[in-house]
This record gives sequence, structure tokens and C-alpha cells, in this order.
Amino acid sequence: MDEARTDRSNPRPTPEAAHKLERLETLLAPLRKVVLAFSGGVDSTFLLAVLGKDPGRKVIAVTAFSPTHPQQEQEAARGLARLFSADHREITGDEINLEGFRTNPPDRCYHCKKHLFSKIEEIRMQEGCEVVLDGSNVDDLSDFRPGLRALKELGVRSPLQEAGLGKSEIRALSQEMDLPTWNKPSLACLASRIPYGTEITEEALTRIDRCEAFLLERVQGSVRVRYHGNLARIEVASAAFPELLTHREAIIGFFKQQGFAYVTLDLEGYRTGSMNEVLLQSERDDP
Repeated sequence: MDEARTDRSNPRPTPEAAHKLERLETLLAPLRKVVLAFSGGVDSTFLLAVLGKDPGRKVIAVTAFSPTHPQQEQEAARGLARLFSADHREITGDEINLEGFRTNPPDRCYHCKKHLFSKIEEIRMQEGCEVVLDGSNVDDLSDFRPGLRALKELGVRSPLQEAGLGKSEIRALSQEMDLPTWNKPSLACLASRIPYGTEITEEALTRIDRCEAFLLERVQGSVRVRYHGNLARIEVASAAFPELLTHREAIIGFFKQQGFAYVTLDLEGYRTGSMNEVLLQSERDDP
């Protein structure tokens, strides 16, 4: 997991972040039996750690496995669950078979989240738990996130949002709590690398996953391989350009082995949600 971390200076929680943590603990206090959607990322790991501070609370951590999730992250989630001695459950997502997901419309994430969290809701009912929680934070509200509508419809709660916590604050608090994920790069569903309107296939997801794993072994920080048919568009932070270019020939060779004819570097650098930049505002409006 260390190889996938970003190179960040040690953050220190601000008094405001510490106050928000207190607010989070107050929000969680009445909840005695919960199910947590657990990806093993920065946010859900932090939330699992805070929930675990109360030994009398029952927490079931549920991880979804499917071709849309990077293979190495699936293994990382299992390892973190063992680290926290969590009651860890695994479910298999087959969202790629949903037409509303596979055809890749702008509200793709709505169909995926509705599908996966409906399965998690079944576990909640079977186990007699009070609520399903997820690790969305306030920063998620600033981007196009149609999946949040599905969570609302299913009654899923997002305590980090409720407490007003953003990603940088969660990282700082995680570092103070000595969580191994405090400087882990932000991750997202592999389908987010494919332009809207381009069909999502397991073959394309596998190619993306393999290429991103290859880059993460050579470049620090977040990486994205945006899929444009036979062209791969690499996004890394601009500060990582020199490091990436030292591996230029190896990267080209590997990407071509995976079926890409052209390999490009996006000069604008890494940014979350770059595939949303082409959406018209009318398409971004989430009812």
C-alpha cells in the first residue's frame, strides 16, 4: 500500500477540524448497529476508525467487488478490514450488466449506486442494523455526483458530510490517528475513465486497471488513464511529469501491449472529474 501513497507533507488538524470530529462523534453516538460501505479509501477507513472507538457499537463493513474497482484496492480493503478486526462482508456487483450503467449516460453513477447500495441495504435488514453509512465528504458536493441521489433515495447517511468534514481535514485527522490511509491517493470507479456515451466493457476496464497499476509502480501521487478507444490519455500532477517521462519507453511499450495504439500525456495534469468537463450544464443538473 505504501507504493500507492502520495507525497504529502504531514498535515496538522486545525481547531475547526478537531471541532468537526467532535461533531461527528456526537452524530454517531446514538447509532449502535450500523452497516458501513467500506472501500478501503481515505474516507471510509477514517469513518470505520471513528466508529470503532466505541467497543459497544456493532459495525459491519461491506466492500463491493466488481470489474469497476481496481484489483489492488480490493486486496487493500481486505487488509484494512483485518487491521481493524472488522466484521467484513464482501458483495459482488454486476452493475456492468445494467443498461443504465453499461451504456454510460451522464447519470451512470446513479444506477450503479442504486444497485450496490440496494444489496447493502439487504444486509442491513438481515442483520437488524439501524442504518447504512457511507464515506462521502463535503467536497463530493462540489462535483457532478448523481450517485448521491441514489443514496438519498435509499436512506443512506453520510456522517462526514453531516459533520462538515472535507478531504484535507479527513487526511489531517487520519494522520493524527496514525491511520495508514491518511496520504493515500484519491480513487474512483474505473468507469469514470471512459467518456460518457462510450459503452463500458469489462475488457476496457481491465486495460485501464492494468495500465494505472503499472503507472502507480513508477509515479507517486494520483494517476488516471482516460480511455478514448485506441488512445490512452494519462493524467498525473504536473509536478510528476519529469518522473513519468523518465519511464516513457516502458510506459509506451506496456500500454501498447494492453491494446492502446496511442499514448498521450494530458498537459493540464490530474484533476478529479475531468470527464465531466464536456457535459452541458443542463445535463449536469441532478433532479
